[in-house]
Amino acid sequence: MKYQWLLFDADETLFSFDDFAGLKVLFKDYDVVFSEQDYAQYKALNKPLWVDYQEKKISADTLKTERFTHWAKRLNVSAYELNSGFLNAMAKVCLPLPGAETLLEALSSKVNMAIITNGFTELQQVRLENTGLKKYFADVIISEQVGMAKPDIEIFDHALNKLGHQDRSSVLMVGDNPHSDILGGMRAGMDTCWLNHHQNPVPEGIKPTYQVADLHQLKSLLLP
Repeated sequence: MKYQWLLFDADETLFSFDDFAGLKVLFKDYDVVFSEQDYAQYKALNKPLWVDYQEKKISADTLKTERFTHWAKRLNVSAYELNSGFLNAMAKVCLPLPGAETLLEALSSKVNMAIITNGFTELQQVRLENTGLKKYFADVIISEQVGMAKPDIEIFDHALNKLGHQDRSSVLMVGDNPHSDILGGMRAGMDTCWLNHHQNPVPEGIKPTYQVADLHQLKSLLLP
């Protein structure tokens, strides 16, 4: 194999990320039927918070609480409690994507693997344990823990230093987000593979080394 290390994103790369399902599970505990309209309002608030977080304008704690401030006031509970309940719900509903375990098992004897994610520790660690996929990874680099997020070059530098590997020509970054995963990997001097589920056009200024539509295609690419 050309690569010595594969760095994987987590959400929508190895795992599904159905936040609407997670939110419905969360609010059911508060006797709230979480609607499509509620979800649209949540997304309108959550998405720019994630952008601010990735651009280092706000902290992870601010993101986690700000997105639930409205509901915290409405239900008279803390935003922290709602966020924690949401991450616990997501750990239950977000399962490995089709082909994930087969891919990781096939690669496990041929290449070193790690995860580099902007997701939160409370979700990532529990989900890896619950699904049994943790055994495939040498390490899990989580933005919340290291204080930097993709596409910042620093989180990729941190990951390689922690993994004890500096030859970037032998590293492939795999992810579904062209901006955080692919642009970040490009800036860090790595080859990249865009998991382009919906066959979207490549954004201007972003040039993935490879594109695949799903993990089955990725397996064929890496293990022809």
